[in-house]
Amino acid sequence: MTSALCAVSATGTNNSLGQSMIARKAECSCGQLALVASGEPVRISVCHCLACQRRTGSVFGVQARFPAERVVVEGKSCEYVRTADSGNSIRFHFCPRCGATVYLQLDSEPELIGVPVGAFADPYFPAPPVSIYEEHQHSWVALPDNIEHLS
Repeated sequence: MTSALCAVSATGTNNSLGQSMIARKAECSCGQLALVASGEPVRISVCHCLACQRRTGSVFGVQARFPAERVVVEGKSCEYVRTADSGNSIRFHFCPRCGATVYLQLDSEPELIGVPVGAFADPYFPAPPVSIYEEHQHSWVALPDNIEHLS
C-alpha cells in the first residue's frame, strides 16, 4: 500500500545537547526543505532493495539514522508512505518543489529519523558498516569486505 500527502510544514524536535556535538545539514536540491542532525548517526547502511533503487534512481540507497530528538527539520514537505518488504510502513518526506527526499521515518522505529546520505552532500561522511538486501545487488557493485553483508 502506498499513499502521498503534502504537509504545510515539517518540524523536528529541537535538542538541548552540548555544543561539542557535530551538526550536519542535509537539504533538498532547491534548499527549501532541510534538516540539521546533531551527533553521529546510530546506523549507516547501504540498501539494495528494489524500492530503494526506484526511489534513488541509482542501484542502491545509502541512509543514516539519527535519534529523532537530535534532528531539526525546516521547510515544507510532502510525505509518501509505502509498505516495506518487512511489512512495516516507511514515510518518505520530500520537497514539493524539487522532489528530493530529505528524510524518512519507519513506523517500526519512530524514535529514529533516516536521512539519505547524499542529502548531506558531504564526501567525508562516514562509510556504511552494513549492506542489506544484497540478493538485489547489481553484480558489478563492489563493496568493502569489512562491512556486514545481509541478505
